[in-house]
Amino acid sequence: MAYYCHNCGNELVFAVKVGIKVGREDVCPHCRADLHVCKNCEFYDPSLHNQCREAFAEFIRDREVANFCPQFTFRDGSPPEKSDEAVQSKAKLEELFKNLK
Repeated sequence: MAYYCHNCGNELVFAVKVGIKVGREDVCPHCRADLHVCKNCEFYDPSLHNQCREAFAEFIRDREVANFCPQFTFRDGSPPEKSDEAVQSKAKLEELFKNLK
């Protein structure tokens, strides 16, 4: 089992303990992003109308802000994929700062 932050992609080592529950006020130790959010949930699916595979989940407007969803289950698996746009932007920034040295 491995748990990753939806925001920074870093592994959350503390969350590997068996039976751990992520509380509404828990934050990532690396980037301080909220952890009890839709984007960290195993039911999150942006391709669906409600963006959730749980049939009885209430609509949540901001998927990156802590919420009270009782169906929340931390997603187990690989770190979030970086989009091509994000990779290209990072490469451009690295090139810019390399030229400033």
